[in-house]
Amino acid sequence: MEWPASYRQGLDVVEATLRAIAPVRASETVDGMSQSDSGASSAPANSAAAETFLAQIYTEYSSPIHTYAFRLLGNQEDADDVTQDVFIRAWQKLSTFRGEAAFGTWLHRLAVNVILARRTSLGVERRRFDDSAAALEMAPSRPHAPDAAMDFDDAVSRLPDGARQVFVLHDVEGYKHDEIADMLGIVAGTSKSQLHHARMALRRHLDR
Repeated sequence: MEWPASYRQGLDVVEATLRAIAPVRASETVDGMSQSDSGASSAPANSAAAETFLAQIYTEYSSPIHTYAFRLLGNQEDADDVTQDVFIRAWQKLSTFRGEAAFGTWLHRLAVNVILARRTSLGVERRRFDDSAAALEMAPSRPHAPDAAMDFDDAVSRLPDGARQVFVLHDVEGYKHDEIADMLGIVAGTSKSQLHHARMALRRHLDR
């Protein structure tokens, strides 16, 4: 899936928001940042260095986070917005990073929380779990896609909300059904049912 907005545009939004809500403080540092896989040695001590550091982590992680957001939310505009939110939240919480896990792992966990919170705020929970096979049968057929990755993302985006979310969390992210149930506020049996329907729908979709 192609990143739908320019890198500079997305980063500009993040930087402008951060300048508006919390100017960088020279005294803030991040313990253990030298252990991160981002290559950064510490939190920057001035605004110029801060923008460079932010650009560094945005460049490295914005694309996979956007892909993950799109797969869970099924909407490009929502994925654009929540990706920016992830980096704003990450900057605000940077002092909590202690180097006990790789920086990318820490950022991914934060991204999961931000994306799931956005999903709730969008009211997805009101329509997410149509357990009928008919709902999945109604998923639109796919247009021609130039490569397998785009074809897969297109197919996933066409699933009903609940089936898509369970599929992404289980088959893409590797969460267990009990964990998914806690994350989405459902029971494990519903998670298993949604996963089965999602797999069947994707198989039919990709074979068309």
